Amino acid sequence: MPAPDEEKPLWRKSTRSAANGACVEVAEQTGEVLLRDSKDPDGPWLRFDRGAWREFVRSVRTGTFDR
Repeated sequence: MPAPDEEKPLWRKSTRSAANGACVEVAEQTGEVLLRDSKDPDGPWLRFDRGAWREFVRSVRTGTFDR
């Protein structure tokens, strides 16, 4: 989580998200991509550098994680 003097992240979620609150939210901050559970906005965040996030998104789009 950010230090007290850091700016708060601007969280967003997909426009395709259901209104049930069971979503993930993403924010960009200081060269990182942050991810959190929308049901627990005060809970922990995951942090990714931009390159790792781009690779993850590419892998999802190409079906790498499909069963």
